[in-house]
Amino acid sequence: MPSLPASGVDRRLFLTSLLGVTAAAAGLSGCAQSSAATTAKGASTAPLADKVPAGTSLKIASYQNVQQLQFKLAKLGELPFEVGSWANIGAGPDVINAFRAKSLDVANNAGIPPIQAHYQGYDAKIVAINVTRKPNYLFATKPGSDIRTTADFKGRKLAFSQGQAQGVVLLRALKEAGLAYDEVTLVPLTSNQFLTALQSGQVDVAPLANQQAPAYLQQYGSKGARSIPTDVVDLLNLLWAPATVLADSAKAAAVAAYIPYWAKGQVWQYEHPDVWNKEFYVKTQNLTLPQAQSITDLANKPLFPPSWDEAIKWEQETADLLAEGGFVKEFTVGSLFDRRFEGIAAKSVPAEYRR
Repeated sequence: MPSLPASGVDRRLFLTSLLGVTAAAAGLSGCAQSSAATTAKGASTAPLADKVPAGTSLKIASYQNVQQLQFKLAKLGELPFEVGSWANIGAGPDVINAFRAKSLDVANNAGIPPIQAHYQGYDAKIVAINVTRKPNYLFATKPGSDIRTTADFKGRKLAFSQGQAQGVVLLRALKEAGLAYDEVTLVPLTSNQFLTALQSGQVDVAPLANQQAPAYLQQYGSKGARSIPTDVVDLLNLLWAPATVLADSAKAAAVAAYIPYWAKGQVWQYEHPDVWNKEFYVKTQNLTLPQAQSITDLANKPLFPPSWDEAIKWEQETADLLAEGGFVKEFTVGSLFDRRFEGIAAKSVPAEYRR
């Protein structure tokens, strides 16, 4: 796998090629952005309907069927709209592609995919936010590594996924360590390639999700693999939807009705770790109960802020960080948030989960 070019210009050209954004597509995106701006304006100003019209349907992302299982175990009842499909999609780039193909109406991601979509000229809006206060990724080294701190990342090959949460976590860690991008080699991979890249020694370090790390370290810890502790968090766990979906008053009402289920499902999972360990991690992910418990021990308490001001500030810092590296162009992230939906999640959960 080629390493990321060091110069800003070469990096942008490389990433443009990697993302499949051709010059012709870029020309079309200008028109798309102009059209989307009109759509977005309409979507952000039309009041939400109080009830979901009969016959309304949404196509919802549910990676590894987590949403359906949460709703079933929590006994949340029937959704007040039809679900056209539950899509087993999780990674940001895959979600963006599904949005473009009109095969998905709403998805659950981190903060970076909406920035990436904007960079690609696709208009989608954030409609619900859950903030995470503890790291949900940790940095793991390849077997036999002598890396022990983030300062040791200098001169090393680091797994980097520009369009996913793992990418911005890495960039924030580099910034905290005082390392410039040209002091490391960023190896462009998608997150599902990280484990193989570590195992083979293709990269020295990769950010792994909390649920991935225990099994990897158990297998390779005796061979010199280790975790590198940091306090870098990926603040946002969010729901988002295409602007065209939100411009449809019936679908927008359905999205608003879905948000409380999404929030309550996460609260139930957090409050019932023993059940979730058995029903999800053991039964569907084939983990042992001790492995499952090690994951839930690291779980973040879900927090749904009544105000999105902190989230917008964090998202702006993320966009600016990406722009500094030449990965996206500078822009004001407020356009990514549809504030008609602000507070819906917070109102649906007990007070201890509103923050």
